Amino acid sequence: MQRDTISYEKNNQKQMINNQSLLDLETERLILSEVTIDDLENIHQLNSIPEVDEFNTLGIPETIKDTEKILLLLIEDQNKSPRGTFMWKITLKETNEFIGVAGFSLSNDKFRLGEIYYKLNPKYWGNGYATELAKKLILIGFEIFNLHKVEAGVATKNIKSIRVLEKIEMTREGLRRKILPIRGKWIDNYHYAIVEDDKRNY
Repeated sequence: MQRDTISYEKNNQKQMINNQSLLDLETERLILSEVTIDDLENIHQLNSIPEVDEFNTLGIPETIKDTEKILLLLIEDQNKSPRGTFMWKITLKETNEFIGVAGFSLSNDKFRLGEIYYKLNPKYWGNGYATELAKKLILIGFEIFNLHKVEAGVATKNIKSIRVLEKIEMTREGLRRKILPIRGKWIDNYHYAIVEDDKRNY
């Protein structure tokens, strides 16, 4: 009986994840839509902004073809089952302006882990969008992906992102020394996480 219940939960979770309407999401001010090839130009421009690249291990793309290769891999993953990666474009409800991207990587195993990330155009920093977005990612992790734990890594000097992760009540669990290759240097990284039964105010 227990095995049947687990099997049902897994199948139900798979149906939820594959249901496109559940992956086109929104917050009070933002719309999250899964990326398509039509988003290539916007994503390329975002990744080419020096402030966005400051703590990004990918580096600024040399050409739009570099961005296209990465985007096509993400789009290809949309047809896999189970899916391991998700990426959304973020737009403003009021104006439909593209302001950034967000993503999730899933472990797809008994550990039920997921890792979030986000990048916003500096033009839109300071408006609380990152906090609003990060809260939604946490809720997606627990309510749609049925995760036990959601994690996030952040360079130790990335003060803005650290503030966001602490605002959404993630816990700093440790330091990973010299793990991020950024512009020829190895950078330290803080490990943050939140567990499904942790107290949170959202």
